[in-house]
Amino acid sequence: MKQEKILVPVDGSESAERSFDKAIKIAITENAHVDILNVIDTRQFLGEMQDTLITGDTVYQMTQDAEKYLKSLKEWAHDNLDFDDLDYHIRYGSPKAIISYDFIKDHHNSLIIMGATGLNAVERMLMGSVTEYVNQHALADVLIVRTDIDNQPIK
Repeated sequence: MKQEKILVPVDGSESAERSFDKAIKIAITENAHVDILNVIDTRQFLGEMQDTLITGDTVYQMTQDAEKYLKSLKEWAHDNLDFDDLDYHIRYGSPKAIISYDFIKDHHNSLIIMGATGLNAVERMLMGSVTEYVNQHALADVLIVRTDIDNQPIK
């Protein structure tokens, strides 16, 4: 099945970067477009910083950090695999809902490629992993990247 638009959610984890590498290689083979997505989980503000006021500066810094990270991935794809047919996106909210439904509805991706585990171990223990949720509920096919001995982490 030819994939025309691939979504790769990333969170800075090694697993996410392996999935990004795999997505770029598939996109090259399939002549597909790649959307890289970082979701800033705004729900964490409620639990972790209940007594602290979240300032615009904090949100701005988180956004700047995410954009810097996404730009570095885009540059890596260009420099290492000569691939440029990709866009990066930052969204705010629940990663589960944004990856499974919202982003797919907006961008019409036919495949999601994501790592088996991400950075948020607490959420995995309490609520189940984002990957598990996306695998069960996404509006597109899902490829879960567990390990790949041929790939080295991007960093």
